Amino acid sequence: MEIAINLKNQEKDLIQACVNKERWAQKSLYESYYGNLMGVCLRYSNNREDALDILHDGFIKIFKHIEKYKPGTSLVAWMRRIMVNTAIDFYRKEVRRRTENLDKVYNQQIKGADAISQMSEQEVLEAVRSLTPSYRTVFNLYVIEGFSHKEIAKKLDITESTSRSNLVKARMKLKNIIKTKFIKHEH
Repeated sequence: MEIAINLKNQEKDLIQACVNKERWAQKSLYESYYGNLMGVCLRYSNNREDALDILHDGFIKIFKHIEKYKPGTSLVAWMRRIMVNTAIDFYRKEVRRRTENLDKVYNQQIKGADAISQMSEQEVLEAVRSLTPSYRTVFNLYVIEGFSHKEIAKKLDITESTSRSNLVKARMKLKNIIKTKFIKHEH
């Protein structure tokens, strides 16, 4: 019981030190959550350099608004939300969204979990990163973050049908990438 209380007090003290702009506290927070939040940034970026840009911009926002964090809620969830929003902002600034309408939208499913289970985490990440920014962003927001098409449309300033279309296209492209990887693994 004491450990939980001490950890809660440590987090509270760390947050307060960050509010006071103490460098040691900012460094500690950054180092503690770097890996977790870098994973989020990598899913939304074309490459590691863009992911680092998103991560650093996100941490700047975290430190700037740390006083808005509500103690008792999940700190990592709060920071993760900031990183996702920072990635969306980065996407808006860096890339012109090119959307295409589909005449017919088919619900595509990737068959054979065996193909995915034979791929490394890095190969799966590379497959997602190989998607165009618009497909990758919609895919991440819908599949990974759990946003609805309505929420995605609002965040990205696109229509719900464009969000659905981009998700279908992302899944089709991923299916082809995974099929190609699976065929390579079989030989």
